[in-house]
Amino acid sequence: MATVLVGSLMTILPVIATIPFLPPFGLIALLAWRLYRSNTLPAWAAAPLGLFDDLVSGQPLGSSMLLWSLCLIALDVLDTRLVQRDFWQDWLIATGAIALCLSLGRVFAGTLAAHVDGPLLIQIALSGLIFPAMTRLCAWLYRRSARR
Repeated sequence: MATVLVGSLMTILPVIATIPFLPPFGLIALLAWRLYRSNTLPAWAAAPLGLFDDLVSGQPLGSSMLLWSLCLIALDVLDTRLVQRDFWQDWLIATGAIALCLSLGRVFAGTLAAHVDGPLLIQIALSGLIFPAMTRLCAWLYRRSARR
């Protein structure tokens, strides 16, 4: 859970950029933990973690709470349908969930007339590429905590 909080805090780093390319590290960490070990985070944990992300990132209050909760509920439903998943399916599921959250977050945060579709696609692609590294980090943290 601390990994998700630290990931959400990444948005306060002083990065100067002309386009918003910084991926939602909190969401990526949440999905990585949930897809790597489904019993580590219950579905209700998305609401307080999303609230923290909303408070830190400046998104409209409740948007991450709603979107992250919907993602974890959808993953619970998907777990009942799919008996086994491999890493490629997890990667595809996570990238789709990230794309959905970023796209709906764009709808919640601003007007549809704003021309941010290009940077949004870059942010989705970058987030999808970062997911395997975040999953590797979560696996390393889990193995490290299991040794103790």
